[in-house]
Amino acid sequence: MNNKRVLLPVSLLLMSQSFAVSAEVKEITLLHTNDIESVYEPVDAFWNPDITRIGGIPYLATLIHETRAKEDTSFLFDAGDIFTGSLSKKTQGKLAFDLYSAMGYDAITLGNHEFEYGWKTLKGVMPRAAYPVLNANIKFEQNDAPFAQPYTIVEKDGVRIGVVGVMGIDAFYNTMWKGNRKGLTIGDPTEVTQYWVDKIHDDVDMVVVLTHQNKTAPMQTDKEADPEVQRGFDEDYVMAGKLKNVDVIFGGHSDHGLWEPVVHPETGTVVGLTFGQGKYLGYTKFEVDTDKNTAKLVEGKLIPVESDKLKRDEKTGQLIDDARTAYPELSAQIATINETAFRRYYRESNIGNLVADMMRDAGNADIAMMSSGSIRVDLNQGPVTLENVMNVFPFTDKLAVVSISGKQVKELLEYSYTLPYGLAQFSGIEATYESRKPAGERLLTLHINGKKVDDAKQYSVATYSYAASGGDGYHVFAKGTPVSQGKLVMDVLIDQFKARKAVTVPALGRQVDVAR
Repeated sequence: MNNKRVLLPVSLLLMSQSFAVSAEVKEITLLHTNDIESVYEPVDAFWNPDITRIGGIPYLATLIHETRAKEDTSFLFDAGDIFTGSLSKKTQGKLAFDLYSAMGYDAITLGNHEFEYGWKTLKGVMPRAAYPVLNANIKFEQNDAPFAQPYTIVEKDGVRIGVVGVMGIDAFYNTMWKGNRKGLTIGDPTEVTQYWVDKIHDDVDMVVVLTHQNKTAPMQTDKEADPEVQRGFDEDYVMAGKLKNVDVIFGGHSDHGLWEPVVHPETGTVVGLTFGQGKYLGYTKFEVDTDKNTAKLVEGKLIPVESDKLKRDEKTGQLIDDARTAYPELSAQIATINETAFRRYYRESNIGNLVADMMRDAGNADIAMMSSGSIRVDLNQGPVTLENVMNVFPFTDKLAVVSISGKQVKELLEYSYTLPYGLAQFSGIEATYESRKPAGERLLTLHINGKKVDDAKQYSVATYSYAASGGDGYHVFAKGTPVSQGKLVMDVLIDQFKARKAVTVPALGRQVDVAR
């Protein structure tokens, strides 16, 4: 995208606008979320001194109900990624659809995570939703038939809103396993959206587009406080400048957030995102002229889900409790942890060190490596349940051990320092590097288990089987010698937590960037 774009936050826009309300004008509120990804419980807000805990679906539900009770007319939308995690997997997505019904959503669009169990499973559970589940540009290869409902029209208090849902090309091809989308294809999201907008525009008072596009989100809970990992909303912004007769785009996938909505200066289309994980509720208020079919933005903001100040919603809380009752093994406490273990995408993280230590111990290896993007949740301080650990690495990879030379270990680290999937997390090494140097020249010093690396010596490296096969760009492992392949990494972590019982989070300092 051109860096010269002009972003107009709502606060600046409103300074030059007057909102005289006529008899034909109605005030409506659009609430929105994205990328909640089955975050059922609050997380420690370690990055925010003003908030102790944030998020959790039952607390988000309470905030939604309280907010809607104050508004005359409101609608609630979600931009996708309602699946993921152990409870979602156990119920094959049924719990997620039921929760969104209980929260009162008016429409959602599909995210890439909804395809985690294959499109046939998704197609089978979608009818549970008490709201339209949208996607206009994913089609069956065989006959070009749409996979889901392309659009819906929702009406309240005489206001009719047309809603179209689409997914980005990159989100479809690069974040879904091909087996889960076999038989499906995807069309250009902007072209497809315009097609359906043209069909419905004359029949509605305003048009909302729910997108699941932009750059793939990094796995870091406090991304709102760390500009380094914020992926932006370029695809939404470009779309906003191209589409005609669209009032609002609520986006997802990048887990980006906008504290105030952005208004495209050429089209006037409003864009909003919420950072994901159910930490914030997007709030936008409009004045809609139902005679002229125009919508004017009045106010926009993000409302934090401050869990300690909200009651746990009974209906959604009960759905989660019932699911856990059906799978009681998930709620079993298997350990405690002495402090919050959280992710860092482009830097060494304490949860990354912990996971790598456990893999190294289980593999009886010299070194262990885990990609930052594979670590899917933080762990709150205190009790750790089986469900918590399963959510850390919810994949089917096995623990694999590969033997590579010291020279190849250096190659492995140099690749990691290009940050292809964030900074790889290690156990068994002490390294310094300089991120400002050219790629391939960033590693400065390396010790393995306290001794300077020997280029000719063979070192055993425990990792996840996809990386061991050369996946995620870790081609250096294909040059090595496979040693063993054992349990699922998920089961390795479970065993390690059970064995340790009282887990101490490792300190940082294994990988030091001298440029910081």
